[in-house]
Amino acid sequence: MSVGFLLKSKGDSVVWRGPKKNAMIRQFLSDVRWGDLDYLVIDTPPGTSDEHLSLLEHLSPVHDRLSAVIVTTPQAVALMDAMKSLSFTRAVKLPVLGIVENMSGYVCPCCGEISNVFSTGGGEELARREGVPFLGALPVDTELVSLLDGGSQPPEAGEPHGFSLAKRYEETPSGKLFKKVLDTLLDTLLRRISTD
Repeated sequence: MSVGFLLKSKGDSVVWRGPKKNAMIRQFLSDVRWGDLDYLVIDTPPGTSDEHLSLLEHLSPVHDRLSAVIVTTPQAVALMDAMKSLSFTRAVKLPVLGIVENMSGYVCPCCGEISNVFSTGGGEELARREGVPFLGALPVDTELVSLLDGGSQPPEAGEPHGFSLAKRYEETPSGKLFKKVLDTLLDTLLRRISTD
């Protein structure tokens, strides 16, 4: 579910102040029929803002079942935001499952080799320094961009919507890295659940 689905045009931007954002978050959490869920992943803007506080307020009845994953890029300014997010999670007693370093290198579309065009390792260093699990590093991948751009094609007969995109991406070099990050995340989550 995305606010983008509710806009009149795909090109429209969301220019809302706190109260309207908070109302939308409340509506997403209470009015959307999520069905039976094992997990609900909520992607928020970087840093700490109204969205984060509003989510915690509306999810307070299940606070003991909430966790966070901090996603950062390796650049110093992004790492400062990630540190603020980590500080926020500690202040509100929200367990952090780990840190992911996004845009960590570039996947060559010809050979699949990953080259470091930006600095790299900042997310891993932050995780080590702060005593948080490092879930993995994900590179910039033009193949993923191409698959997503073509993802609006209708699914093949009998295929659930979005299935072919996920299936095709599994076979790419960075698809395997995504799977590794996901496996590490699930393992960390299961360990947390078993100790609670």
